[in-house]
Amino acid sequence: MNPPALAPCTRREALVRAAALAGLSLTPAWLDRVLAAAVAPAATLPPARAAVLAAAAERILPRTDTPGAADVGVPAFLARLLEGYVPAADRDAVMAGLDALEAAARAAHGRGFAEVPAAGQDALIRAAAEAGGPFFPLLREYTLLGYFTSERVGREVLHYDPVPGRWEPCVPLAEVGDRLWTR
Repeated sequence: MNPPALAPCTRREALVRAAALAGLSLTPAWLDRVLAAAVAPAATLPPARAAVLAAAAERILPRTDTPGAADVGVPAFLARLLEGYVPAADRDAVMAGLDALEAAARAAHGRGFAEVPAAGQDALIRAAAEAGGPFFPLLREYTLLGYFTSERVGREVLHYDPVPGRWEPCVPLAEVGDRLWTR
């Protein structure tokens, strides 16, 4: 039995096949490089700054009948965000603001921001917000981003259901348990 005859290959097809074969042989090395470059550096905030960041985030979104910022991991999110994902100018503004909060706490209370009682922390944050500048708006924005994108807040506070069922465009809220997101 004779093997089937192969169709003649044009020069263009030969070049395409050679390029595809070369591309397949280079792909694993390139993928390794691309994936290694895509991984952001690990959060390396100094412990003192991380404590100020965590305390400030908790004062922005404290625990009430819903989880607070610390309960859903916002401080770790903020540390990671500041170390690898925000523009350098924003990161520098937040870091300078955290240092200023710490210095103001030491000047006013004789101890670090994280050790100051909640009322004192609120007063220091309020003063930082009233002073203007980018620090407080950025810190608040990033804290809210971390909080409202956490899985726990999505499930327990926003009541988000990733597979909500059929779509009903006009339903009284009383019929769906006064929840805006799911039925």
